Amino acid sequence: MSRVVVPSEIEELATQAVDAALVVHREFGPGLLESAYRDCMVLELILRGMAVERELNLPITFRGHTLPNAYRVDLLINKTFLIELKAVESLHPIHRVQLNTYLKLLRLPLGLLINFNVPLIKDGTHRILNLDFQSQT
Repeated sequence: MSRVVVPSEIEELATQAVDAALVVHREFGPGLLESAYRDCMVLELILRGMAVERELNLPITFRGHTLPNAYRVDLLINKTFLIELKAVESLHPIHRVQLNTYLKLLRLPLGLLINFNVPLIKDGTHRILNLDFQSQT
């Protein structure tokens, strides 16, 4: 089994994103729509100096044809780190699989799956590694 090496810059983005989620969750707690948490996260991350792309439509190529809007990621930070947001009663295995598929398609090593509909945000925050990631070292 290959070991995924996450670059230190991406680990720092993950740390900042977890802290940003904590700030947002402390302010509002559970119960809002995902879009409200997303907008608050975008603002908090921008205030921390990050480049944030939200609800980004991305293409896939299938049988030689490019499908321009095949999937949509919630937040792409500095073009290197992915965050998928949820505001659901409980996460299901498909949520982790979804994020892992996005990481593979984007060739990124790490992403966060954050569910804001929990009493403690630490219980809703999950690091997802792309086990197929090959570092460019």
